[in-house]
Amino acid sequence: MKRKSSKDEHYYTEQPKSKAQLGLIRTHLRGRFFEFLTSSSVFSKKRVDLGTRLLIESMVLPEKGCVLDLGCGYGPVGIAAAVFNSNLHVVMVDVNERAVWLTRENAKRDNVDNVEVRHGFLYEPVEKMKFNVILCNPPVSAGMQIVLPIVTGAPEHLEEDGLFQIVVRSKIGGKRVLNELEKTFGNVEVLARKSGYRLLLSKKS
Repeated sequence: MKRKSSKDEHYYTEQPKSKAQLGLIRTHLRGRFFEFLTSSSVFSKKRVDLGTRLLIESMVLPEKGCVLDLGCGYGPVGIAAAVFNSNLHVVMVDVNERAVWLTRENAKRDNVDNVEVRHGFLYEPVEKMKFNVILCNPPVSAGMQIVLPIVTGAPEHLEEDGLFQIVVRSKIGGKRVLNELEKTFGNVEVLARKSGYRLLLSKKS
């Protein structure tokens, strides 16, 4: 599978070459205040984007166990999950080295210690791990050749009865992702929808 080259300077770049232009987001999610350090060459530098916000506001979390935030960006989804339930161990993964650095900084900034941040491509950094929940706001601009393997690779990394939750834009690949979920898991439901986004959930059974 071909990865983006470093000259394609966007948020799916593995090693951004541009100088980091830092920003700061202050926001409320599920009634809690969060502060996130952001940067150029990382997705949605200026605000928590609508898809990520829908995922955070509507995600289903287990009472205990392990959660994977795949494609974590600067870390809002995984950090929020860790804050909402301190009994969880949250692993966050991103291919973008700058995003990984930001996520580690943001975990400190938001005072969460039940998180672990790993750098790498899709499921490679967690190839021997299984999770109770996998959360993902996928890098749609990287193409379906990246997004669909996120879906098809999920069952291998889920415990029995584990939940896979992915946010999609209804008009940009949403139907294709929904069909792939149905094919891969044998089930899919729309957990929430807002502003052209849908949060899809499938259960491993």
